[in-house]
Amino acid sequence: MPSVDSSSTSLPGRERRRRRHGPPTYDLSYRDAFWASRAYEDLCDRIAVRALLAGSGGHLLDLGAGFGRLIDEYGGFGRVTLVDASSAMIEAARERVGSSPRFSVVQADATDLPIASGSIDVVVAVRLMVHLRDPDAVFGEVARVLRPGGLFVVEFPNRRHLLARLRYLMRRQSWSPSGADPHEYVEGHFAHQPATVERRLRRAGLVPTSRRAVSMFRSARLKGLLPTRFLAMLEARLQAPLGRLVPSPSMYIASRNRGRATIGRAQPREEPEGRTEEEP
Repeated sequence: MPSVDSSSTSLPGRERRRRRHGPPTYDLSYRDAFWASRAYEDLCDRIAVRALLAGSGGHLLDLGAGFGRLIDEYGGFGRVTLVDASSAMIEAARERVGSSPRFSVVQADATDLPIASGSIDVVVAVRLMVHLRDPDAVFGEVARVLRPGGLFVVEFPNRRHLLARLRYLMRRQSWSPSGADPHEYVEGHFAHQPATVERRLRRAGLVPTSRRAVSMFRSARLKGLLPTRFLAMLEARLQAPLGRLVPSPSMYIASRNRGRATIGRAQPREEPEGRTEEEP
């Protein structure tokens, strides 16, 4: 995910080629170019996911999983389902998981999942909300598939991050970081207000329990001066205590499903694809 910067134009193929009506199209430059040059951001995501999933198990759903970048963090789960809307990412995810019977790979829209209600223990959505102006339908679907008490971990670009606040005070940007609505900083890419995200989660029956501030040292100068693992080590100590202050360009919120499982879909409409036989 690029920094939350209204002037940014250097986007990977996944984000650059967006249909006028519908989700972005994808290509493998998202894996082979974008993430290949973002070792720090990748480590920061892993630190947050690892901390928020500690002690979890059962069936995990990675929503907007892309090429399966984070599957190494799901070793504590007996079953993992990867969902993405892009056929290119689905094929890349299948290649990545190999023949492991623990993994299913499913092409589907995040607002209409072919997954039984109340059947999932944990949902993770990283780098998905950047494409959502209004996440209500996705949050509602997450609440449906999660069991009561199930965990939802969601990441999103932070409209209130520290650099945006400083730029606004210095009159170097026109939009206010304190606005409640999503800010479209590049066409089809949205930064969200943490307080608004929490209200929307509660409205869907998902009760926020913790925040983490992520990618706090996302600076080309810092990343050029200091080793990636050193920056990540500093970040690991700061993500949780700085979560309430929301200073970072990326935010994570963990929440629990308070509702009863919806009975609307007793069974998935189709069998998940990609089930295989051996561990990778």
